[in-house]
Amino acid sequence: MPRVRIERSTAPVWLRSLIPLVAILVTFVLTSALIILAGASPLEAYRYFLIVPLSSQVSAIEVLVKSTPLLLAGTAVAVAFSAGYWNIGVEGQLYAGAIAAAWLGTILGGVPQILAIPIMLIGGFAAGVLWALTPALLKVKAAVDEVVTTLLLNSVMLLVVSALLNGPWRDPISGWPQSPEIAASAAFPRLLPRSRLHFGFVVAVFMIVDLWFILTRTALGLRMRAVGLGPEAARFAGVNVGRTLLTAALVSGGIAGLAGVGEVAGIHYHLIEGISPGYGYTGIIIAMFGGLLAPGVGLAALFIGLIDTGAQTVSRALGVPVYLGDVVQAALLLVTLGMLILQNYRIRFTTD
Repeated sequence: MPRVRIERSTAPVWLRSLIPLVAILVTFVLTSALIILAGASPLEAYRYFLIVPLSSQVSAIEVLVKSTPLLLAGTAVAVAFSAGYWNIGVEGQLYAGAIAAAWLGTILGGVPQILAIPIMLIGGFAAGVLWALTPALLKVKAAVDEVVTTLLLNSVMLLVVSALLNGPWRDPISGWPQSPEIAASAAFPRLLPRSRLHFGFVVAVFMIVDLWFILTRTALGLRMRAVGLGPEAARFAGVNVGRTLLTAALVSGGIAGLAGVGEVAGIHYHLIEGISPGYGYTGIIIAMFGGLLAPGVGLAALFIGLIDTGAQTVSRALGVPVYLGDVVQAALLLVTLGMLILQNYRIRFTTD
């Protein structure tokens, strides 16, 4: 009588390369039921999700705008995850960078833009590093689970932001909880006239290229990948696991801080409590969907940016809830994780 046997195996390269496409198709099939329940056609909804945002220059540029913080958040997560450091605190580190940018932006009024922007970037990077330092040290020195500490620090950071905006930074005239406007010299220049696309997109692309170079062309990248695949084996091979984890955690926090700088200096020009609608958590989806590889992270961030832009179009055109885009993203993460696990197994039918 035939029996089913599940064996562990290594998936071929062609199969691994198909995982993102299959994950997208499976996600769309699963979420079609929700679209039908909302009274819309799934094919029409996905046309608004994927095609309509690219049909005009204005909406296509908006996709790049929405992808800018996602590129940085995804890169930050990918750096940490590649080394086996599960940084769930990118959201808090992003806000740390935003706080630094909001503060520096108000004191750089007399500084030329060519100097003010690097100062803003360095300050935001340093703030992200500082916020990432405590959980990284707890992980390296005391083996405290970084998932718990980084996640809890996100809530702490939101309380810090609320205290600032409802305290010393509250607008004295309107009473609105927002920081003072940054100086014009500290604002990121626009890349295209009459658009919201700003210099932060260049920074994000540079960080993606930097991620690729570090992971594939440097000794640090080799050590990070070795620790991520097996810390004990890496330690046996002479890799300083603690130092590698600490480096990955701090670089991850710094890149997340740059995302916060971009939102302050390129979009809002002041700090508000909702400056991030969860970019740090979306970065986890992007990093996993992109396979922790720089090209994959870049394409995944652009795809999620497309979904975010399309969600608003779908809501206006078909009357479905705008948070349908968030449902698609969450389903995409779960499907991708499931497929990444299943790729290491194969089903065989035997008669013994």
